[in-house]
Amino acid sequence: MTNKHNDKKYDLEERTAKFGEDIIKFCKKIPRSPINDPLVTQLVKAGTSVGANYCEADDAESKKDFKHKIRYL
Repeated sequence: MTNKHNDKKYDLEERTAKFGEDIIKFCKKIPRSPINDPLVTQLVKAGTSVGANYCEADDAESKKDFKHKIRYL
């Protein structure tokens, strides 16, 4: 792998982690109510799963496997 590729990989991994953290910070500011609570829960689950899904795809066995896994994110 070239250094340029490693920088991109790290950058995307770092960005998805920051995105998840930012989602959590945002959701903490939303007032709690019976209407908001399920929506906030879903937003946190969806927003934090991005990084986990990327990491799973990044552990692919080959480029073809990576493309297959990343396609469904």
